[in-house]
Amino acid sequence: MSLQIDARVREVLQEGVVIPASPLALDSRRRLDERRQRALWRYYAAAGAGGVAVGVHTTQFAIRDPKVGLYEPLLALAREEFDRADARCERPLVRVAGICGKTDQAVREATLAQDLGYHAGLLSLAAMRDETPEAMINHCRAVAEVIPVFGFYLQPAVGGCRLPYAFWRRFAEIPNVVAIKIAAFNRYQTIDVIRAIAESGRTDIALYTGNDDNIVLDLLTPYRFPTNGGVVERRFVGGLLGHWAVWTRRAVEMLDRCHQVVASGEAVPVDLLRLNVETTDANAALFDAAHDYAGCIPGVHEVLRRQGLLEGTWCLDPNETLSPGQSEQIDRVIRAYPHLTDDPFVAEGRHQWLA
Repeated sequence: MSLQIDARVREVLQEGVVIPASPLALDSRRRLDERRQRALWRYYAAAGAGGVAVGVHTTQFAIRDPKVGLYEPLLALAREEFDRADARCERPLVRVAGICGKTDQAVREATLAQDLGYHAGLLSLAAMRDETPEAMINHCRAVAEVIPVFGFYLQPAVGGCRLPYAFWRRFAEIPNVVAIKIAAFNRYQTIDVIRAIAESGRTDIALYTGNDDNIVLDLLTPYRFPTNGGVVERRFVGGLLGHWAVWTRRAVEMLDRCHQVVASGEAVPVDLLRLNVETTDANAALFDAAHDYAGCIPGVHEVLRRQGLLEGTWCLDPNETLSPGQSEQIDRVIRAYPHLTDDPFVAEGRHQWLA
């Protein structure tokens, strides 16, 4: 029998929240910097994030390498901070663990995450890309028997594999699916997923954007489909994003604004259309779009370093560094869009989070 998600956690997911994809804090020897790692999670909680994802791409997949051995220690360390955050808040912080690999590995990781109190597993299908759709669905079912599943569509435009409507229609039949993150770079493929969920009749699967080039509009766009039960409208309610691992306080404010506009039923204000473009431009610098995202993780680290939350931009792979000109691009977007940054908020709380 699969473990079902807590009703309060499901309510938070359905409401829609900011879920930063947690970076990995390392020292100059490329070892875990526990003090700064804890500070990052405290920052996210203080900024109003509704959840945190650990063990995902932004955390660096190499934490699973036996020579590194950080997957379990990191999830356990995060649990301590999430418990402290929950003790201070009325609503639970949604705990998402990245789940990777073939079925045996994915089930092991899901079991560990469940044992450590994580609410859902963000299920990467990268290792299954050469398998049949049937094998992929069986893989998803096996993981869902262990932990509630947060599906993940990493589209081909950003290195993933094509998953057609038929896959997502069957995926929606897995009872323990609670949410889907869509890296929605391709609108055709995005519609495949959302139409499949709408036509499945499932109203309890929350949709989260994982898109870094159209974030604001993702959160404002209605998707409507005629079904046997009538017209169904679905929306992205929140985001699980590496982009939101920085300037998190502003991300929370932006999501709140989008929710207010959607609830009002009024036309989308022009300033939000401008904000969408500004956010995309900022992401291009952070994620190093000019070099096919080669510097995406160091770019996130660089902002956190400038804010004093990280000591440096070190990654587990010494070759993973800022791309040529990327630091200057980060300078540019900070000057152009200071309202996207939350430096004063971080400066006020940093010493407490690092204590």
